[in-house]
Formats: sequence, structure tokens, C-alpha cells
Amino acid sequence: MTSARSLRSCSFSALLLGLALSLVGCGGNGDSSGSADAIVVPKQEVQRRVEAARNRLAQNEGGKRVLRAIEAHGGLAAWYRAPTSSYTWEYANTEIDLRFKSFMVVDNQTRRAYHDLLTVGSYDNAQPVDARFAWTGERAWIAPDTLEQPNPRFWALTGFYFQQIPFVFADPGVNYATLPDDTIDGEPHDMVEITFDRGTGDAPGDTYTLYLDKNSGQVDAIRYTVSYGQDVPPGADLPQTFFDYQNYTTVHGLTVPTRFEGYSYSEESGIGDTLRNEANADSISYRRPFDESKLKPPENARFVPLPND
Repeated sequence: MTSARSLRSCSFSALLLGLALSLVGCGGNGDSSGSADAIVVPKQEVQRRVEAARNRLAQNEGGKRVLRAIEAHGGLAAWYRAPTSSYTWEYANTEIDLRFKSFMVVDNQTRRAYHDLLTVGSYDNAQPVDARFAWTGERAWIAPDTLEQPNPRFWALTGFYFQQIPFVFADPGVNYATLPDDTIDGEPHDMVEITFDRGTGDAPGDTYTLYLDKNSGQVDAIRYTVSYGQDVPPGADLPQTFFDYQNYTTVHGLTVPTRFEGYSYSEESGIGDTLRNEANADSISYRRPFDESKLKPPENARFVPLPND
């Protein structure tokens, strides 16, 4: 495997020296249009959410490590000040032979989301499309109904979740546990395992393991499992993927990755050598308005339930 550390083209400390709202980063293209900057959550509501999250995170050492990571990436106040998360997100996976690109807008509070699907197809041959998909908070749909991929119930928020780590781990229903140090390219990292309470989202059996830089607290990589569509308990023994977080940029005070690379992982063999999935993010903004009308399914939409629902 190419060195995960060497793949990062700029250091976290260098990012902190830039302007907090600067869109000049190491990969992604942000959006800080002046007209959008006025769209923020009221200060009193931000303070309420920050206090509640700090209380949740302060309960044990694992939570405290996650709080330190959140502060390293911009802080709870900057996160809760952001009404939406929006960006173009391109994902590709060799094992399922899929590549797609969409422009998504997510309501950070309700986690409703809509996507303008731009391209979709095989790993080596994604084609332009005129399509949309969304999660209304109750149902997921995709239009036109002839499209088989991507699964809107799974993908409406998956890219958001990867992109917004560690901020999303301040949510209720999250459990934190410290693990012994692990290394990336021989460099030790603080480790935290994330699990979820039963009934938290569509896949409460998912786990996330964070690799946190010992000096800055930055998230350098994660390991994750996917329990979607499987009735498994939280923390079940599922295959893991190592996801390397690269090319951080700072937009509206939030420092986030713009490049992700996934490899197989096992406790016995460690990180695999072959790239299995990847993603890129650009046109990032945390101030775009949320268009409620885009949640309404058109006549040619197909609704997608949970597996076996």
C-alpha cells in the first residue's frame, strides 16, 4: 500500500494558519459566496446544542477524545452554526463495480437530504444522467424509476456521514470506547471505537474506529463496518474497511477531507494493499439554503424501503 501519511499533501498545522473561511485548501473547492454566509443557526440554539453535546462527550475518555478531535476540526460551535452541508461527492467501488457522482444538500438538524445525480455507471464507465434521489426523513426515492443504482435509502446520507466525521459523533445515541494505540506507517495514533444504541438510524450495528493524531487530535483515518440490511447487534464482527482521510480544507470554519481511499483491513493482516473504494468531495459549503421542494418525489420516482421491510 502506498504510504497513507505520504499521500497527504498538506499538514493540519498549515491549515490552521489559513483564514477560517478560506476556500483555498489542498484539494476541494469550497463555496463562501457572500449571499450565503448570512444563513446560520441562531446563537442561542448553537449554545444549547454545544452544551448538550459537551455533556454527552464528557462522560468517558473515549468521548473526550472525540471532543478533542471535533475541536481540532473547527469545534462544536462552528458545526452547530452550520444549517446545511452541501458538496459534490463522487464515490467509486471496484468490488461492486459502481461509480456515481451527485451534488447533495443535507439539513444538518433533521438529516433530510436531496441529491442531483450527475453521473452513474460502472467503475470505469460512469455516464451523465438527469436524475435525482432524496431522503425525506420518512421515505427514500429515486427518479427516474428505471435507475437501479445508487440505492437512495443507503446513499442519501452515507457520503454526508463519512464527510462529517468527527462532528456527527456528537449526536445522541453514540457510544465511545478507547482502544490501545494503533499505527499508520509506524506512527502511533490515539484510537476510539464508535458504536450506536439500538434504534439509532438504519444501521445501528455499524462500527467506526477513529485514528486520531496524538498531537493535534485530527482524524487521519477510520475503520468502519457496514451493517445495512443485516439484523446484527451493535459491534457485531463484520468485515472492516480502512478509510484514509486526505487533503483537508477549511470551509466556514470546519476542516474536512476532500479525498478518501479505502482498503481492506483485518486484525491479523492489517491494512490491505489494493484500493477497493474511493471518494472525492468538492464545491463544499455549510451555508447553502435547503430547498424543501426538492424532497417532493416526481411522478416517475421509485420508493426504496429498507431491505426486508
